[in-house]
Amino acid sequence: KVREFANSKRALMICDEVQTGFGRTGSLFACDSDYYGDDVAPDILTMAKGIASGFPLSGVATYREIANQCDPGMLGGTYAGNALSCAAAIATQKVIQEENLVENSVKMGERLRDNLRSIQQSEVSKGLIGDVRGLGLMTGVEFIKEAEAGIKAKLSQACVEENLLLLGCSTYEVVRFVPPLNISEEDIDIGCEKFENALKSVL
Repeated sequence: KVREFANSKRALMICDEVQTGFGRTGSLFACDSDYYGDDVAPDILTMAKGIASGFPLSGVATYREIANQCDPGMLGGTYAGNALSCAAAIATQKVIQEENLVENSVKMGERLRDNLRSIQQSEVSKGLIGDVRGLGLMTGVEFIKEAEAGIKAKLSQACVEENLLLLGCSTYEVVRFVPPLNISEEDIDIGCEKFENALKSVL
């Protein structure tokens, strides 16, 4: 529908894949995911972070007819043209392909959400987890409005005590799981156990 809307307004559709690109969501780019259907072809796609395993590199992809409308340097940035970062990007893409990390993102993401939904349905959550959602290895756990204000910050701190690093995200009470693409089933299970322990200490 977004694609249709953009076409109807003769507007460019831009997909920001800085955080979601390169396997994070179970496909090379989130806009390629089955979740969004087959017609989400952006006019402009931005990328960074996962492209070079965190080395400072970013990119913009678009069609020639759009790029030709830009003056030289208009689509540049401070993360462009770093030789070391470009080498890291090449190595990163080889590893993603050779080690089947996109496929692993799908498989481990499903295991992660299954584990988290089990916690959601257990007595540990006290009915305060409203939703577990995500694609690939980007997953959010959202607490309902009846949960204590600031629960995501308290829970994140409790997770630190369990040697688990989680980030709060959004303006709502949501904690985000973004483990490495090469994570194993064992580490998924250990992480969820640590999350459950932290949840017990906070609730």
